[in-house]
Amino acid sequence: MPTNTDQQAALRIASGRKPFVEPLRLGERLKEIRLANQWTLEDVSQRTGLARSTLSKIENDQISPTFTAVQKLINGLDIDLPQLLTPPKVQPRTMGRRDLTRQGDGQRHPTPTYEHELLSCELAQKRMIPFKTIVRARSFDEFSEWVRHDGEEFLMVLEGEIHLYTEFYEPLQLSRGDSIYFDSDMGHALVSVSDEDAVVLSVCTRGDTA
Repeated sequence: MPTNTDQQAALRIASGRKPFVEPLRLGERLKEIRLANQWTLEDVSQRTGLARSTLSKIENDQISPTFTAVQKLINGLDIDLPQLLTPPKVQPRTMGRRDLTRQGDGQRHPTPTYEHELLSCELAQKRMIPFKTIVRARSFDEFSEWVRHDGEEFLMVLEGEIHLYTEFYEPLQLSRGDSIYFDSDMGHALVSVSDEDAVVLSVCTRGDTA
C-alpha cells in the first residue's frame, strides 16, 4: 500500500515541482540510458529538443530538470517515466579491458579543417575519447566558429607545428613533443604552421564526442 511519502512524491511529479529529482539520481540514470544506446549528447539533444549544455548539466547533477524537461526526455527517448526514474545500476569495476588500434585502423571523420581518426572504438562506456588529428587548417579564418565540447582535453603534437587559438588567451605555438591540457568547453582551434600538415594526439574526457 502506498505510503504518505509515496503519495507526496507522486503529487510533486504531477505538479512539476523539482525536489523529487535529486534523491532519484536522475542525472546518472539519463547518462546510463544514453550510453546504453550509444548516443552522444548531441543525439539526445536532437531527439528531445533540450540544449546539449542543459543535458550535460543534468547528467552531472549541476541542475535538476523541470517537469517540462522530464516530459521532453520521456517523449524524445521513447521511454516512460518509471524507466527514467529507475535507479541506475551499480556498475561493477571491470578489470583487464583493452582495445588495440593498429596504425591507420581508426574510424576516420574528415572535416574541412581537421581529419580526425578516432582510436579505441570497440570499447563501450569509455571515460576518455582518444583520437589522432591531421590539422588541415592553415588560417584561423577557416573556422566559422570556435570548436568547443564538454569536458577537458589533453593534446600533444606528434608531427609539425601548430598555433593553438583559445577563447581567453593569446595564440600559442606548439612544436613536436609539446603538450597542453585545457578546458575544452573554452572555444579553441588548431592551425598548422609547419610546411607539412601537423599531426596531434588528443584525449578528451567523456562528456561528448567532439
